[in-house]
Amino acid sequence: MTTTKSKLFDRNVPGSTEILQKSTVGIAGCGGLGSNAAVSLARAGIGTLIIADHDIVEESNLNRQHYFQSDIGEKKVTALSKHLKAINPHLKIKAINKCLQASDVPETFKNADLLIEAFDRADAKSWLIEAWCCAFPGKPVVCASGLSGIGKTEDLKVQHAGNIHIVGDCTSDMSMGLCSARVAIAANMEANIAVELLTNRKADERDQGK
Repeated sequence: MTTTKSKLFDRNVPGSTEILQKSTVGIAGCGGLGSNAAVSLARAGIGTLIIADHDIVEESNLNRQHYFQSDIGEKKVTALSKHLKAINPHLKIKAINKCLQASDVPETFKNADLLIEAFDRADAKSWLIEAWCCAFPGKPVVCASGLSGIGKTEDLKVQHAGNIHIVGDCTSDMSMGLCSARVAIAANMEANIAVELLTNRKADERDQGK
């Protein structure tokens, strides 16, 4: 008899599920980018997620973040973990309720194969990327910059610089306001890149006998 676990990923791209279930992704920030990217990765079949954030869910978050009215006042990592488990009960989650500093990155994400940057502020994005690249120079980080405004979907691009992968328009700022659809597109672009990188990398390692 087919189990629920196997049915969950029956429509996945052939060969991807086995690779993704052995992979670990770190997500720094559980807001508009992080929460939506986490949901997509849970649906894709990622084996383990390390999610880190220190905020609680507020009503103003609900226009773009994967939370509900019933989550208001709850820690984001707690609420998000609950929703992710409801999608994929086999997912392993390490939830860290903490305001991350650069010095936390090596220990917090030491088991991650890849990091998704999901911070709001440009300065925080900068030190996170730098800390990750210094601690794990051979591992990729997927970032986002320029998500504000409405429409202009064609302006959301992907740029690559070695192990750094950036999505967004790289120009708009927070003063323009945030639209749920545009933020979710960028978050899913981050998740899509993560899946692509992990499946390609793991397949290469498998072929090389590592």
